[in-house]
Formats: sequence, structure tokens, C-alpha cells
Amino acid sequence: MSLYDEGHTIAGWTGVGIAAVGSGVVGVGVCTASLPVVCAGLAVVAVSVLVTWALHLSGWGKPPGVRPRDQWGMRVRDPLARAGHPGCVGCRLAGRGRRAPTVAVAAVPAREVADA
Repeated sequence: MSLYDEGHTIAGWTGVGIAAVGSGVVGVGVCTASLPVVCAGLAVVAVSVLVTWALHLSGWGKPPGVRPRDQWGMRVRDPLARAGHPGCVGCRLAGRGRRAPTVAVAAVPAREVADA
């Protein structure tokens, strides 16, 4: 069995379920040539993105990559969600995540560079 357990989370399956309903509504709207129904379906798909993101940030989504075996279960919350996951776009958009330390660079006035 692989060490990667991508997408087997409450956040992932909930988002897929809501997006599937939204896609079905879009399909009905296309078949009936109804722009309001298509827009309603696209709104449901947008809601699925927001719901998935909120569940991921609350610990019901897991980071990408290798995880310990005790965290493979779908009903296991991620203990590191509050600190953010390294390389996670969703965590970075929420202001979380581990960032590389920045190095301060001192500015050198142009006169000193020209004198050298």
C-alpha cells in the first residue's frame, strides 16, 4: 500500500459531493437552455470550493504528501491544521503556513557605489 493518502478526507469528499450536485444543475441548465439555472449551478460549485477550504482549515482536510499511518483514517482530524501546511495554497491564502525566513538586505546609496 502506498504511503500517500490523497483526498481521503471529510473535506475532500464533502467538496466533491457538493461540486457534483452543482455540475448536475449546470447540466440541467444547459439542456433546458436556462441561463439562470446554469448560473445557479456555477454558484453551487463555487460554494463547494469555499466549504472544502473551510473544512480543510478546520482540520478535516489533510496536507499533501506522506502522513503517519495513524492519520490515514478519514475521520481523523489533522493536528497541524492551525499552524498551516508547508506548500499548501489554501493555508497560504488563509495567512497560515510555514514560510521561509526572509533576509533583510541593506540598501547602499548610489553615491557610495559610484565612489568605489
